[in-house]
Order: sequence, then structure tokens, then C-alpha cells
Amino acid sequence: MPGIEKLPIEETLEDSPQTRSLLGVFEEDTAAISNYCTQLYQAMQRIYDAQNELSAATHLTSRLLKEYDKQRFPLGGDDEVMSSTLQQFAKVIDELSSCHAVLSTQLADAMMFPISQFKERDLKEILTLKEVFQISSDDHDTAINRFSRLSKKRDNEKLRAEAVEDVYTSRKKQHQTMMHYFCSLNTLQYKKKTALLEPLLGYMQAQISFFKLGSENLTSQWEEFLGTIGTSVQNVRREMDEEVGQMQQTIVDVERSCDPLYAPCEPDPAHSPLCRNLTRKQGYLHIRNKTGLVSTSWDRQYFFTQGGNLMQQGRGEVAGGLVTDLDNCSVMAVDSDDRRFCFQVTSFDGKKVVTLQSESRRDCDEWISTINNISKRIYLSENAEELAARVNQTALEAVTPSPSFQQRHESMRPVSKGRAGRASSISSVGSEPSPAMSVLSLDALVAPETPIQFDIISPVSEENSGQSKTAAQSGRRSNPFGESGDNTSEDSEDSILHQLFIVRFLGSMEVKSPESAEVISETMRQILAARAIHNIFRMTESHLLVTCDCLKLIDPQTQVTRLRFPLSSVVQVSSHQDNKRLFGFVLQTAAGGRSDVQTVCYIFESNNDGEKICDSVGLAKQIAFHSEMDRKASEKRKEQDKAKEKQQEELSKQRQIEKDLEEQSRLIAASSRPGNPPAGADGQVLVLSNSQSEDSDAGEEGKKGGESEA
Repeated sequence: MPGIEKLPIEETLEDSPQTRSLLGVFEEDTAAISNYCTQLYQAMQRIYDAQNELSAATHLTSRLLKEYDKQRFPLGGDDEVMSSTLQQFAKVIDELSSCHAVLSTQLADAMMFPISQFKERDLKEILTLKEVFQISSDDHDTAINRFSRLSKKRDNEKLRAEAVEDVYTSRKKQHQTMMHYFCSLNTLQYKKKTALLEPLLGYMQAQISFFKLGSENLTSQWEEFLGTIGTSVQNVRREMDEEVGQMQQTIVDVERSCDPLYAPCEPDPAHSPLCRNLTRKQGYLHIRNKTGLVSTSWDRQYFFTQGGNLMQQGRGEVAGGLVTDLDNCSVMAVDSDDRRFCFQVTSFDGKKVVTLQSESRRDCDEWISTINNISKRIYLSENAEELAARVNQTALEAVTPSPSFQQRHESMRPVSKGRAGRASSISSVGSEPSPAMSVLSLDALVAPETPIQFDIISPVSEENSGQSKTAAQSGRRSNPFGESGDNTSEDSEDSILHQLFIVRFLGSMEVKSPESAEVISETMRQILAARAIHNIFRMTESHLLVTCDCLKLIDPQTQVTRLRFPLSSVVQVSSHQDNKRLFGFVLQTAAGGRSDVQTVCYIFESNNDGEKICDSVGLAKQIAFHSEMDRKASEKRKEQDKAKEKQQEELSKQRQIEKDLEEQSRLIAASSRPGNPPAGADGQVLVLSNSQSEDSDAGEEGKKGGESEA
């Protein structure tokens, strides 16, 4: 005989829609079996009541046995052994239907008794258990709704105790009834085989014992076949008894282990610890639905995660429906006015918010951790739970306090000079660094107790007072966001490069080594770990404008510049090696005085544009560098032009002096001609000659200086 389909008794406490759907299939199969057994019982009743109509009754029985393959049983429809066995019986009955009569007593004992017992006892027992299970399920739903409606503000100890006791009693009653109901349905899968085979076996044995006619055909061939069928029936009965014993033991074990889970209270952490590494979870939750402008209602639904989606399914539904997309979503515990243990799931774009309620704080924390793991797309990896555990362990290590100075000093203290020299020589060869050196290398990148800033705070806020004074003196209105309208317009007009990206601010912290290549990755690790530990999932979305002069964070709604980073202060920029959406840059600015320098690393998340943003910033720095080189070259050319103009002026002055010297020499020559000059002419000529000689000497010196400069 092939394997028997069974209902899982271990999943009765969870009572999921999948279990209810499988239960519906078994109930449909029970109805089909009941219908078929009723027809078979009526056929055998005709054989028993009317001896004269024996031939017609046996023919009907044979026809019904032949139609077994056409019956659409939800369970066991492809039982070829059972089908072939019934076909053989139908053939024999068809041969005997025209020539045999059956004694009433033998038929009543061998044929009618087993089928009537199965019909009147077993099938009615299942119908009774079905009604009791339906009543207990309705009572459990009523108790759960009463417990969920307990007011948070008006906490009555007596009412809460009554509600908890009511939930405990109804849940236990439903669980026990459901387990016994499943056990009866599983047993029915065995009994239906024996209920069909035993009457037929008794009928054939009665025919053989009563009629001696046709012993040649029935003795050798059919006795062996009937013996095989009898052995199969005994095996099925023995297997049924073993399965019933196992199911009864399972019921006892499940009742013993599930007794603490009936009450909707906080479970013992020692028996059921909180698991933060889940990437899939299912269970019943209450969802808040808006019924009007102000009024809301809470509905209890079965929720489960499927990939990156949160699904819900009603008890009578075949498949679940989408609630929200969990990729890049944010989840956090909320304090509701009328309910306890509530948490809120916000979609990636912030347009859809879902508020859910769980039965306990532990269940609420597990749902939050699971949705948080799904939002990071950990479920896409092959070993999702191992990756989630590794991420959580990294987060725990990231927030673990660093060792004190005394511990590091003790770990680095050398025992002796020989050992110290040997250790230094070995480490110089290329061995692995000691733990103390690794701690110092991490401390060299990021300070051990550096605070992490998760909100955007403008670095120019400290200069607002100075700006306000300047604005008051100049008569202009100061910008409260720390930016100037003139500078913004000049930057936007003069800059060659303009690229806009959508980013979300994750955090910033002060670092020590701005030139180190690992400082950005280490800052990313600590900021992400701190967010995971403290359940910080909200991020401020901004527009990052990359120009040749600066980097700007602009509010997407008001278009106000939140932060402005001069490009000359950006030391380095890089993206994450694995997650290309994460990127960061190191900014080095003057802190309090001119000598103090503050180095801060800013971490952002983009829409898969991390490398593109880093390339854009690098291009902006290159353009700024070439622009600065061009500016210096142009200034140098201007200085050279000024020097040439000065030289030309000096040359022109020299030529003018030469002309004056020639004119003076001509006048002197004219005055030295024979004649009687005036009385004061000699003295005047002498004075002119002396001044002219001085001018000529100065001209000679200027000419020599101009030639040397040229």
C-alpha cells in the first residue's frame, strides 16, 4: 500500500491558514468517502434484502467498483494498487451476479456489519468532532478579541485576569479538540481502506463457502488472491494501530510542551529566547484600519513575509494579499493610545504607513528585527540567517567599548630586551600584528569615544552670530540657515559642473586620520552598527549638488541649502566595496582657532549611485585643480605684461632723454659761433651746459640700466 496522507498535529497550536486549507481538503475527502460509502452500503443492502434481485444488486456493486477510478478523491486518488484490487473484485462479482444467491445470515455477518459500523460509527464521530471544533474555534476568536480590546489607560487587574483566563481556557480547548479531530481524520484514511475491503472480502468468502459450484475457478486462482488481500488488510490495520498510538503520544507531548504557550503573556526567556537573525516570520497580528475621518478599527489577520514583501491572509482565503514592500523600509516600535506592543512599518518613499500589534513584547521585537533584516535585503543571500547573525554580531562588536589605556599599555609592555628585540625583528619580517597594535590601528582611524551625529546640523551654526553682526552693519537680512544668497548665485553661475543626486544622511563622526584609506569604511561600519543596535531607521533625504566649488545638501521641498562643503576642504571620497549605495567623504575644516583643524567623516546612502557620486566629486576636484592652474598662469602672464609695459615706459623715457640731450647739444653748438653774445649769455650757457651735462650723465646711466634689464 502507498503512503497515507496525514494532517500535521504539531501545527494545530499555530492554526495557520495553510493548516486550515489542508483541513478543508481532508473534510472534502471525508464528504466524498461518506457519499461513496453510502452508495456502496445501499448496493449491499439491496443484496441482503432481496434475494431475487441478487443479480441486479451485484451488477450495481460491480459497476460502482469499476467507477472507483472516476471518483475525484482529494486524497488518495492515485492509489493504483487500491484501484486494481477493486477492479479485480468487480470482475469476480460481475461473473457471479447472474448465477449465485447469497444467504441472508452470512451476508449480514460478513458483508453488512463492517460497512454499517464504518458508516454509523466512524463517519458520525467525525461529524460530531467537526461541530465541537467549530464551536471551540469561535469561542477562541471571541476570547482573543476581548483580550485585544483591553484598554491601556484604564488597566483593570480583574478584567485583565479574566481575559487571560478566558484566552487560556478557549485556546487550550481549541487545541485539544483540533488535535483529536486531526487524529480522527488521519485514522479515517486507514479505515476507509478497511471499510471498503472487509465487506468485499466477507462477501466473497460467503459466496465460496455457500456455493460449491465453480470451485475449479475459485479454488486455485482466487483463494491466493483473497489471501493476499486479507494479508494487506491486516497490514493496513496494524499500520493504523501503530499510527494511532504515535498520534496519541504526539498529542500528549504537544499538550505538555504547549501548556505555557496558551496564555498570551511574556514567555520565559530561558525556554524561548529572542531571535534577531530571522529573515522570515509568520503569525497573527492586529492591523489598524481607518474606517472614517477620525475613527479606526483593529482587525486580526494572519501575516507572513514572502521575499521582500509583507503579506496578510484571512482565515477563509486561499492565498495572501500584499500589505507593503519591505525593501529599504523603516520599522520602529510605537506607543499607541489604546493598544500595547505596537510597531509601525513605513515604506521606502514614506507614502504608506502600517501600524501592527502583536501579543507580547518578545513577539514585537522579533517582528521588528525580522523586518529590519529584510529591509537590508539579507534574504537575497544564500545563507540568510548566517549573514543576519554575522551582521548583528558585527553591530554588537561595533558598540563594544574599546580597551582602556592601562590594558593596552600592559599588552604592549615588553618582558625583556631580548624578547622585545626578537619580537621587533619577527614583526619586521612580515608576521601578523599583535592585538594591541590592531586596537591602536583602529584607534588611529576613529577616536574610541567619538559621538555619532545622526541628524544634519550645519557647521556654520556657530558663525551665525558673526554673520548676524555683519548683516546688521551692512543693512542686509541674514539667512538663518547659514548661507548667503549672493554666494549661491555666484557658485551656480560660475561653476562648470552641475550634477544633482538624491541621498539620505546616515551619520557623521570625527576621525583622526583623514588620509587613511580605511577611515571611511571604518566610519561606515560603526555608524551602521550603531543604527542597528539602537533601532534608528529614519533618514533625512536631501539633494546633493556637486559643483566645481563646493558640495551642497539642498532640502528637496524648500530648496534651502542645509549644508555647504567647500570642495577644497574635502580630503577624500569613496564608496563601499560591497554595497555600492553607500558612500562618504572626509571634510577637514578649521575648528575654533586658525591652528585647530577638525576632521569629520560624513556617510550617506544613495539610489545605487555611490560610485557615480564619487566619480563626480573627483571630476569636480580635477576641474577645480585645472581652473586654479589656469588662474595662476593667467596671473603670471599679467605680471609679465606689466613688467613689459614698465620696460617700454623706461625705454620711452630714455629716448626722450636722448632727444633732449641732442637738442641741448645743438643749442650749445649754436651759441659757440663767433659773435658778441649778451652780457649774461656766458653765464646762462654755462648753467645750461652744466645742467645738460647732468642730464646727459643721468641719461647715460638710465640707458645702461635699461640695457642691463633688457
